Amino acid sequence: MTPEDAILTLLAERAEGATICPSEAARRLAGPQGDWRAEMDAIHTATDQLAEAGAITLSWKGAAIQKRRGPYRIARR
Repeated sequence: MTPEDAILTLLAERAEGATICPSEAARRLAGPQGDWRAEMDAIHTATDQLAEAGAITLSWKGAAIQKRRGPYRIARR
């Protein structure tokens, strides 16, 4: 599974309008016994690429953000 797959799969499993935390995607990528923190850089990179491509949107505390900086949530476009 790629970082992009982890993000998009989690979003597909959620209700329309729901968001995910990047750490959820890192946990999915790492697997049950894996080190999810070690996957965070890959998730951040994939998030940047997916956002730039228009596949996802980013927000924090319900407000849309254009670029990833600090804490953020991921939603389907």
